[in-house]
Amino acid sequence: MDPSRSFIKDVKRIIIKVGTAVVTRADGRLALGRLGALCEQVKELNSAGFEVILVTSGAVGVGRQRLRFRKLVNSSFADLQKPQVELDGKACAAVGQSGLMALYDALFSQLDVTSSQLLVTDSDFKDPNFRMQLCQTVKSLLALKVIPVFNENDAISTRRAPYEDSSGIFWDNDSLAALLALELKADLLVLLSDVEGLYSGPPGEPHSKLIHTYVKERHHGEITFGDKSRVGRGGMTAKVKAAVYAAYAGTPVVITSGFTTDSIIKVVQGERVGTLFHQDASKWALPKEVSARGMAVSARECSRRLQSLSSEERKKILLDIADALEANEKLIRIENEADVSAAQQAGYEKSLISRLTLKPGKISCLANSIRVLADMEDPICRVLKRTELADGLILEKTSCPLGVLLIVFESRPDALVQIASLAVRSGNGLLLKGGKEAMRSNAILHKVITGAIPDGVGEKLIGLVTSRDEIPDLLKLDDVIDLVIPRGSNKLVTQIKESTKIPVLGHSDGICHVYIDKSADMEMAKRIVLDAKTDYPAACNAMETLLVHKDLLNTEGLNDLLTELKSEGVALYGGSISSLEYGIPEASSFHREYNSMACTIEVVDDIHGAIDHIHQYGSAHTDCIVAEDLAAADIFLNQVDSAAVFHNASTRFCDGARFGLGAEVGISTSRIHARGPVGVEGLLTTRWILRGNGQVVDGDKGVVYTHRNLPL
Repeated sequence: MDPSRSFIKDVKRIIIKVGTAVVTRADGRLALGRLGALCEQVKELNSAGFEVILVTSGAVGVGRQRLRFRKLVNSSFADLQKPQVELDGKACAAVGQSGLMALYDALFSQLDVTSSQLLVTDSDFKDPNFRMQLCQTVKSLLALKVIPVFNENDAISTRRAPYEDSSGIFWDNDSLAALLALELKADLLVLLSDVEGLYSGPPGEPHSKLIHTYVKERHHGEITFGDKSRVGRGGMTAKVKAAVYAAYAGTPVVITSGFTTDSIIKVVQGERVGTLFHQDASKWALPKEVSARGMAVSARECSRRLQSLSSEERKKILLDIADALEANEKLIRIENEADVSAAQQAGYEKSLISRLTLKPGKISCLANSIRVLADMEDPICRVLKRTELADGLILEKTSCPLGVLLIVFESRPDALVQIASLAVRSGNGLLLKGGKEAMRSNAILHKVITGAIPDGVGEKLIGLVTSRDEIPDLLKLDDVIDLVIPRGSNKLVTQIKESTKIPVLGHSDGICHVYIDKSADMEMAKRIVLDAKTDYPAACNAMETLLVHKDLLNTEGLNDLLTELKSEGVALYGGSISSLEYGIPEASSFHREYNSMACTIEVVDDIHGAIDHIHQYGSAHTDCIVAEDLAAADIFLNQVDSAAVFHNASTRFCDGARFGLGAEVGISTSRIHARGPVGVEGLLTTRWILRGNGQVVDGDKGVVYTHRNLPL
């Protein structure tokens, strides 16, 4: 739980205000998916013992849509040629209210929840008896676990039009929600919007940043509001006004997105989503809101200074980093051992602890890999192609850094070292977010590495993101971050891909296969399979599925291999054939990455059956054939559509260092840009440099194009 939201643990009564922009789509029709997700969240809260009250907008929009359709159906062609008169808002409200409530009732009924309707007007609240009766009615409904659904009765409101602001006790559903929060003594008010919260400027502008905690003294004069809501009466201005009113009267408020399926649940769980308004916010020691963008901008500035250095100067930085790691090995080991001990006490899986541990000799190994990287040809500003476009007009295609990289990785602190060294070699700025289980290890490694970067470049070349809450902000910075590389679970990669416009490079699964052909040397097959599975089972290039040709069933060689796997402690799971043949449990799915001492075995009819199985269940990472038949091997190598395909070699060779890349930022199964282990070249793009002596196009009248390739 975010510390600033610790009050959430005492929350029992919640008011949720749903805006018209959330209830309706851009064409004015009801947003059924969003309403369904909203009702599911309310059901979950209701079942967990929370008292939930809804304040909903949308009746006018629903009614307008219905009346427009009815008018269109009953109009003649001549009627349609006449100027169309805007529909009366109060009539729209009267028509739309019943439809809106019918939908809420239907959705809640499907979830075994009962809802009730309460329509109010501004003038009602002038009567103290009305207020008292309102509180008693709501109290009775909540005791019965019924969801009260409030809306202003726009059809009979004394307001000139239900969609115009006016003065009064309340003037829109945002201010109604704030009034009800105080009147009904709610513990929390959640205002749902079509954006993720309050931004420092219009949300669509690149430099606008999400304000996580609103401090009136700091933010009141800094915020620039964008356009009014596309529908409804308010927009963000109205929400902020209502939020400030409620919060400073004692009810905390969170403005967050109604477009996501779990935003309310996240708020109630205390996650740092949306914008919090709290009467004590000015007393809290809040983190600087500029951290995400500030880190990214600083990394870009430092990367440009790094690129301006000579090749030898950049090489020296890498050598200094390698020396610094070895000089601080003892300190690094102490911090890593503390992480490992904490992970063991927390009951983390053995595979995670294995990835977390920096084994003896690992620091020296990492330092040596950095030195290998330093000795490689400088990848920046290389001329890849030189062409004479016309006489005296020379075009060069050159290599250059991508810019700023954001790497999100889990468990492995050695990944931080590899990624940082590759960023320095390729001239890129870097932002790193490691798993919380490696917090101490990552912090000391980052400190050692950045301490070796000269002041002329700046230690902010490599930024370490320490809070998970900063990731959503970083993923919005598509104007200053050029590539995201997630290294971790399928869930992590999927979440990041769904949360950003920034290009994402990586793989979600490492479901690697070894296929043993009928022509295989079984002793060789045994060595390869055992290595692919047991050398480092937690790695993404470890074998997860063993495919065997049907002719090998019950042969001595295959039986010996399976016995050897079992003796090494590998748990075997089978497909429909192998589970019967060998009496092993049937695998729950062929599309499974164990990341542990376990694997699936399946029998296939021939090499084409193996290829089809890999294409259906694999993850296009690394797949291997063991065969003496070279024709069969060629078929496999040419037809298996994976990032890496091997013949008679362990899948564990799929690694940047082993490929001679020096290190890797990860392994990509993408088909755009880099594929397979991503080293320095995968972190580069190209620039075109044209040198001339005064040439102009002028309709191509005076230019004779030669397009002649020139030597590099």
